[in-house]
Amino acid sequence: MSASRDLAINYANEHYDDFLASLRELLAIPSISTDSAHQADMTRAANYVAERLHSLGMENVKVYPTSHHPVVYGEWLGAGKDAPTALIYGHYDVQPPDPLDLWETPPFEPTQRGENLYARGASDMKGQVLASISAVESIIRTGDFPVNIKWILEGEEEIGSPSLPEFISEHKEMLAADFCLNPDAGMIAPDAPTITYALRGLAYFEIRVYGPDHDLHSGLYGGVVQNPANVLAKLIAGMHDENGRITLPGFYDKVRPLDEEERAALARLPMDEAYYLEQTGAPTLGGGEKGYTPVERAGARPTLDVNGLLSGFTGEGAKTVLPAYAMAKISMRLVPDQDPEDIYNALMQYLEENAPDSVRWEVLKMHGGKPSISSRDNIGVRALSQAMKEVWGVDPLFKREGGSIPIVGQMQEILGLESVLTGFGLPDDRIHAPNEKLNLTVWKKGIETLIRFFFALA
Repeated sequence: MSASRDLAINYANEHYDDFLASLRELLAIPSISTDSAHQADMTRAANYVAERLHSLGMENVKVYPTSHHPVVYGEWLGAGKDAPTALIYGHYDVQPPDPLDLWETPPFEPTQRGENLYARGASDMKGQVLASISAVESIIRTGDFPVNIKWILEGEEEIGSPSLPEFISEHKEMLAADFCLNPDAGMIAPDAPTITYALRGLAYFEIRVYGPDHDLHSGLYGGVVQNPANVLAKLIAGMHDENGRITLPGFYDKVRPLDEEERAALARLPMDEAYYLEQTGAPTLGGGEKGYTPVERAGARPTLDVNGLLSGFTGEGAKTVLPAYAMAKISMRLVPDQDPEDIYNALMQYLEENAPDSVRWEVLKMHGGKPSISSRDNIGVRALSQAMKEVWGVDPLFKREGGSIPIVGQMQEILGLESVLTGFGLPDDRIHAPNEKLNLTVWKKGIETLIRFFFALA
């Protein structure tokens, strides 16, 4: 098997320029899922990845329509029923490129500067999809594929994957596998291969507070009529105590505690206070609960953050107004085993107990997703760990990711599949921002890693 693996790696090295050309073609398609003006581009991107799978000899390749954007499926089951089956996940949609004036080169004209390729979607996650396809091509073109694989490539990740739960539920048998390989995570640094084993969930709300039926003169009515902005500010301030703990009733009831072994593993990560200060430009780190390290607070503990505030006059100059209305958008990142519905109930109870009768309020549910956690010792993780060590020469780091990837929890809940989360993007890739990039040196190593992964899996 090592001879077959070496043939595949040689093929990847010899055809690297072809892989890069294919990536450039996909990056040139402005597959912006949130913008209806790009519906045709979404279809074009779906057809492009479907054709790539078909060209590799994948079977039952099909572009499935959904209520939003298509799902692409394909499979190769030639390794037999006794071989492991990996379900490979990816998404071909991208974030809008705005603001366009901050891009040094056009977002859908892939441009290489040094070892980086700049384009929207280069890192998140067309580069990761093409790394997976390129690894599979390298093996298919030089011999027999050692395991069974299935593909599920969606076009709605950047808008919350609204169609995917229904699609997965309706195609359980088709998508059955031993685990899911999801390269939509990333690396801590170019020399630090990383496996993510946990993701935080999300509960996102909009709180609206209403006072008088129209804006008032603050000189005539201030001190008499309750100010909704003042009320909302006080409510928000009361959602944390002096130690940074969230005060919503029962908020921590289901939080899975960190054991000493896991805390020791997280302590290996090169993500201390200096790391976060460098990444953020913040003057100091003042967020989160006391008693936890920065890396624990960022990935293994729940949070509550204000994402937006709006009330009264916000234009240039002064206007002495007592606003009729105040609004805040609030997100809560959840950890195992918290549930978004429980958190909604906790928020409602907090507001019922603390909001004064002099205002009216309401809560709008915006988004929600459950957290997920996978074993660090499943078959996929063991194979990927071995592959990463062979390529990078060091053991991979294991981390919890502070963000959310809804599909991971959905696959765990609907299909019973744990996900192996990895990827070859870097913290400075500017995903979702102007001048998104992909480090091509790391990307090339990523292709070799995935080749070795499939052989190690066998």
